[in-house]
Amino acid sequence: QVQLVESGGGLVQAGGSLRLSCAASGRSFSNYHMGWFRQAPGKERGFVAGISWNAGSTYYADSVKGRFTISRDKAKNTVFLQMNSLKPEDTAIYYCAAARSFLPRVTPTLYDDWGQGTQVTVSS
Repeated sequence: QVQLVESGGGLVQAGGSLRLSCAASGRSFSNYHMGWFRQAPGKERGFVAGISWNAGSTYYADSVKGRFTISRDKAKNTVFLQMNSLKPEDTAIYYCAAARSFLPRVTPTLYDDWGQGTQVTVSS
């Protein structure tokens, strides 16, 4: 089983930046895709960004393209989400997830392991 621990959330003003981290442990992550999802109150959990652990290829939801960047540090088994130009609508709990897959995954139910989440609040 994979353990995922997110950190880096907080309160920031609109236009500001935050960097989320996801420390992963428990096994080798070769052939995994890692993803970031978010869930706002009263809304379903939605895809934000994903990355292939081996190749480092990335993909994003349209709502965050050009503002968010996902990356990984293989030596530290950590995935990052750099969030710039934050907007109030980015306010949500952000979750890190791992999928045992060669292919990109954007659907939450296709991910196998989840972190506990970290709160991001963007004030206007």
